[in-house]
Amino acid sequence: MSIAKMIAAHPDVEDHLNDPLAETIKHAMWAATLASSCADACVAEEHIIEMRPCFRKCSDLSDIAAMFSTVAARRTGSNEQVIKAAMALLKTAAEECRDECARHDKDHCKRMHTMCEELLEDIGKRTL
Repeated sequence: MSIAKMIAAHPDVEDHLNDPLAETIKHAMWAATLASSCADACVAEEHIIEMRPCFRKCSDLSDIAAMFSTVAARRTGSNEQVIKAAMALLKTAAEECRDECARHDKDHCKRMHTMCEELLEDIGKRTL
């Protein structure tokens, strides 16, 4: 199932899809899941104390990305101010997660770093 096709099928959208926003929503959905997985992997690491900041920032990104994707996918009416504020929060969380993951030489952190970069690229392209 495609989130872009789902949004485009909404009666208020009528096939006038905001492609950059739809891509950001899609990557936020992925980021929510991957950040949760990375946080879980951080807890499983042998040197868990060193991974605590990464666990926190991945967990924060997971929750914020899930919130953003849910709010931004709603197309009934208009609430651009809330979507813009949620996107700003998402950007901050993705930057912090990316920077923290860059500090660790773990495969899960490297993958999360890449996910954050992709998400931040989409946020930079967005139109709202």
